[in-house]
Amino acid sequence: MSIDAKLVKDLRERTGAGMMDCKAALIESNGDLDLAIEALRKSGIAKAEKKSVRDAKEGLIVSYIHHGNKLGVLLDIGCETDFVAKTEGFQDLANNIAMQIAATNPMAVSEDDMPSDVVDKEREIYTDQAKSSGKPDDVLEKIVDGKVKKFVEENCLLNQSFVKDPDVKISQLVQEAIATLGENITINRFVRFALGEKS
Repeated sequence: MSIDAKLVKDLRERTGAGMMDCKAALIESNGDLDLAIEALRKSGIAKAEKKSVRDAKEGLIVSYIHHGNKLGVLLDIGCETDFVAKTEGFQDLANNIAMQIAATNPMAVSEDDMPSDVVDKEREIYTDQAKSSGKPDDVLEKIVDGKVKKFVEENCLLNQSFVKDPDVKISQLVQEAIATLGENITINRFVRFALGEKS
């Protein structure tokens, strides 16, 4: 089956995948663009793990202003090349993550970035709450660990459930984009501004 070069170009612009990968995906999907995108995503997930160690020095600073102009986000998101930064797939990911930050107000990008004093303070509060229940110490410890884990999940961006699809974590969303676009992607930092809130 011969594939129109314009279709290959279109798929490449939408996904950032290599020319030969795009052509192969289009042949496999009989020229169906949506099926080709899905095929690229599936084949790329395994490759995504290997790419996560590569430098992501290009990318975008994305701004998102919520309806009503009372809430805004600035997001620094990285990829490896300027080409991928300009793709629709990368820009969609960046916008989705900026909207996620606006909606959920995370405290950190990942668990590693979470201030230890904040986690320790939460653990202390949960421990005091659990002690008043009168349960045995080994049970209390499990209860406290569970609450701390939930607190970290809710407050670290990568651990959060995606607001548009709660079955998907933000880390999975990023991994899928790495698989589709063929480059490492990093969420470097973000700032969320809400009118009247002090930082």
